Amino acid sequence: MLRKLIHIIFLPCSEATLLMEKRNADDISPKENWKLNVHLRICKWCRAYKEKLEILDNILKRKLSREENIEINDSEIQSFKEKIFKNLDI
Repeated sequence: MLRKLIHIIFLPCSEATLLMEKRNADDISPKENWKLNVHLRICKWCRAYKEKLEILDNILKRKLSREENIEINDSEIQSFKEKIFKNLDI
């Protein structure tokens, strides 16, 4: 019960996923980073999302840099993910 209450009041999953994206773009404050780390200790679903996010980032970076021999920066990956989420209506 306490975990659920902290989970809802302290940092909801919708904010945690946003902070994970911000962390990947190196655009996160120390306070946000701390809140995200606490949330990830509580929420197994967001931990799973984080793992999948890291896998997706690594795959995209490797595949695109191999095919086109260019460097892919995190902001390009972030905009790509935002387009996907927009199309999925998440």
